[in-house]
Amino acid sequence: MDVYKNYINGEWVESSSGETFENRNPANWDEVVGVFQKSTREDVEKAVEAAKKAYPHWRKVPAPKRGEIIRRATEILLERKEELARLMTREMGKILPETRGDVQEAIDTGFYAFGEGRRLFSMNTPSELPNKYALTFRRPIGVVGAITPWNFPMAIPSWKVIPAILAGNTVVIKPASDTPASAAELVKAFEEAGLPPGVLNYVTGSGSVVGEALLEHPDVRVISFTGSSEVGARIAEVAGRHLKKVSLELGGKNPMIVMPSADLELALDGVVWGAYGTTGQRCTATSRLILHEDIYDEFIEMLVERVKQMKIGNPLDESTDMGPLINEKQRETVHRYVEIGKQEGAKLIYGGEPLKGDEYDKGWFYMPTIFVDVEPHMTIAQEEIFGPVLSVFKVKSLEEAIEIANGVKYGLSSSIYTRNLLEAMYAIEEIEAGITYVNAPTIGAETHLPFGGVKATGNGHREGGWTVYEIFTEWKAVYIDFSGRLQRAQIDTWEEE
Repeated sequence: MDVYKNYINGEWVESSSGETFENRNPANWDEVVGVFQKSTREDVEKAVEAAKKAYPHWRKVPAPKRGEIIRRATEILLERKEELARLMTREMGKILPETRGDVQEAIDTGFYAFGEGRRLFSMNTPSELPNKYALTFRRPIGVVGAITPWNFPMAIPSWKVIPAILAGNTVVIKPASDTPASAAELVKAFEEAGLPPGVLNYVTGSGSVVGEALLEHPDVRVISFTGSSEVGARIAEVAGRHLKKVSLELGGKNPMIVMPSADLELALDGVVWGAYGTTGQRCTATSRLILHEDIYDEFIEMLVERVKQMKIGNPLDESTDMGPLINEKQRETVHRYVEIGKQEGAKLIYGGEPLKGDEYDKGWFYMPTIFVDVEPHMTIAQEEIFGPVLSVFKVKSLEEAIEIANGVKYGLSSSIYTRNLLEAMYAIEEIEAGITYVNAPTIGAETHLPFGGVKATGNGHREGGWTVYEIFTEWKAVYIDFSGRLQRAQIDTWEEE
């Protein structure tokens, strides 16, 4: 069992409270993965002060040189990938192939940022006046507060930390209390790579204390948050009062449409992975399956048979298909939604219960669950469950399918399985979502493309790829007039001499 400290101004230090909390294995609650600092507002003050002090120097380091430090840190992650994946499985419960993918996502993000250090492109444009240049430049903003969730304990911190520091900002990160170890290991990689003290700071503790302190601190210029829409709304409210720049990546209720022309075996693979990968604990999880009536009965039979074959259990076992939920509270939440679904008239055809027995009694395991006869207005059709619960709808047409797909407050990811090009293009055009997959499930975004959604899924920003640098930079317009005389834009006009 490791004892982790806060990382402030290049040093690992204990919380000013002197108190700690435990991080336990959701597959075996008897196992303590690590002990972490229960931080206070005073700790946040120290971290922000360190970040603020480091900023004037760090912003002047050339972006390619900042990128070289990120490259070294990324190479350390690559060397330690298997070790980090096993730690993440123990603290979060995802199966090993998924935690390897989580670490790889951080690696991909790091190597992309290394290249971006020699780009960070801006735009130049002609001036309306002679002998005058009109230019634009990206500039860092200052101290960034990053608040990250537990379901991607290294990937999502990397989405925020790496582009923020590449752009010249300094960072204070508050990881989720369920999964702080993976974020600590990310910080250690940067420390080993030679990141200057104060550029990256790590403070653990509750959202109500550490998170609120970051939101309210006047020297934190940017808040980047991934989590629920309800918490995101609260962050937008508080940060808005302080005129902070805010990036919110929030919830989803993602639909997968299967049309009669689809490859049904491929669609089956997709929905099982989309609905039950990460035990359904993804904002991009396939939580709604919309089936055309012509293939409905056949596909339901195929689906139930496949789900019955899934192996649920120890996520460190390479043969396991699905691990536990993150904690007891989340399992209670999932089961409460299942009971609501039954009460509202949806038909439960598989699962719907916590798993019991010697293999499961020390963890938070839940059966993969399938509801049919789901109506669009039902609670399980509208609200994000964040668990292995799939709601199935029967439709007569693609138009009806898209109407159901769009009939929720979220708009993150979406999917259609079809061999018909016209159907695919119609879905791409009409589905209200930030991401649409054709013949692939709703999960599986790649790090060099924009990630984010519409409606209640966020506030318009996109993480990933080149778009994330919009969050962590401000634009500066520069005009260089070498005419030797006063020229007034919009007043003086060009005349040929």
